[in-house]
Amino acid sequence: MSRRRDERARPRSGRNASADAFRCLHCRLDVPMSAPGTRHRNHCPNCLYSRHVDRDVPGDRAAECGARMEPIAISVRGDGEWVIIHRCTACDELGANRTAGDDNPLVLVRMAARPLAAPPFPLERLAAL
Repeated sequence: MSRRRDERARPRSGRNASADAFRCLHCRLDVPMSAPGTRHRNHCPNCLYSRHVDRDVPGDRAAECGARMEPIAISVRGDGEWVIIHRCTACDELGANRTAGDDNPLVLVRMAARPLAAPPFPLERLAAL
């Protein structure tokens, strides 16, 4: 069985089947659905991974994929709000999710600094400027 098939949505069962929490597909943390600063929690505050559940608008839960969405970048809106860019590990669709007030700040800063740690040009060029 392929990895992608393993990541697809499965029926929820057991003690975490309630609508007030979900288990992260990446780090396995039990995550409450309520989050400071957003109405629709859709990612883990610990590792920032998400699940491909929304299709058109946040909270619609209309996507059929259900696979993990890897956090790949940070974008900053005009008002200064940080947004996490996710890529689905099964279908490669990209999505943008608002950060929540309880997101891990170290993981957010690491992701934001990643392009500076590996620029697309030799660092020696900066010295020549």
